Amino acid sequence: CLRNPDGSAAPVGKNAYPWASLKDNTIRYEALSATVETTGRTYAVALTQTQMTGMDRDSIIRETTYTVWALGKPAETYNPPHTLAVHEDVNKDGVINAQDRVPATSLDLWAAHPIEEVGHRWGMSIDLSSCIGCGACITACNSENNISVVGKDEVRRSREMHWLRIDRYYSSDTHAHSEGLSWAGTLAAMEQPGAAPSVMFIPMMCQHCNHAPCETVCPVAATTHSEEGLNMMTYNRCIGTRYCANNCPYKVRRFNWFNYVTEDFGQVNPAWDDLGRMVLNPDVVVRSRGVMEKCSLCVQRIQAGKLDAKKEGRPVRDGEIETACSSACPTNAIVFGDLNDAGSQVRAEHDSARSYLMLEEIGTAPNVNYLVKVRNKPEQETAQA
Repeated sequence: CLRNPDGSAAPVGKNAYPWASLKDNTIRYEALSATVETTGRTYAVALTQTQMTGMDRDSIIRETTYTVWALGKPAETYNPPHTLAVHEDVNKDGVINAQDRVPATSLDLWAAHPIEEVGHRWGMSIDLSSCIGCGACITACNSENNISVVGKDEVRRSREMHWLRIDRYYSSDTHAHSEGLSWAGTLAAMEQPGAAPSVMFIPMMCQHCNHAPCETVCPVAATTHSEEGLNMMTYNRCIGTRYCANNCPYKVRRFNWFNYVTEDFGQVNPAWDDLGRMVLNPDVVVRSRGVMEKCSLCVQRIQAGKLDAKKEGRPVRDGEIETACSSACPTNAIVFGDLNDAGSQVRAEHDSARSYLMLEEIGTAPNVNYLVKVRNKPEQETAQA
């Protein structure tokens, strides 16, 4: 068991079995005669994400109903393009105000850095209608990429190491745009939860931006862009400034606070002994203290797939290479492939009318796209999240 420095057993979790009962050779996990009362004490719970809202954040959360989608209405109805307000009279009405907006894609500081259209360009598509938030992708990612278990004390300090997280949002019944609410009015109206709030799960990993903000601030070029669209990390070059984490709008980079290969780390993860280390993936390096790490789109699997195709003298087939998260997803919500392959599934989903890019208005040009969530709620045409 987990031990304290003095050798005593560390309190990890609580044993609820004394309250279970046995009836007809079946363990009953409900205690009907139990009562609850306050102790006057507090207990810090380790959570990777608390309940938050994404009020009026259309650049993150997009959803519609099956009724709207099935009618074949224009995509602008449920997936309007991102726009930015500019300080010029776009509408030619003689007044400069918030209504003067231009498409976000028309403004680009990286005009000299186009997206490659030759060779491979690896990308991912995530269908929000299919994601059920089960977390299988997180478990698969941790196992595939030797991601360390840091313990609940470090999770309380927001030092979790997951390369992939699942953000959780709740939808409101209030329609800010259609009801003409101001920003302050939107917040006030949406603070009241609905009787049956709708939840949305959004898997969030490194977006492998073609115009990545993290790459421009690294003083030692530890994070760079590959010719195949991958945002790569060179661990032995990283000096741990964490500038990249500060500049990442998606907050998907993790900093190593401890040397996980030492014996002392066994106090946090008892399985991390000589035998436990044998379960590590030999194709993925074990990172150490002082470096940043993040999703690599399972570059080791990409390289293995490319080598297999090369040995057989053929191009890489669509669906032949899968990331750990896409292969583990029970609902096939995550699709991985080559965006430069016009016949690939990921390209078809990328070009879908439901497709949108996370925070597209800031111009990062991600290689990961999301599909608008379609809800079976005919009584509500759109939801403001």
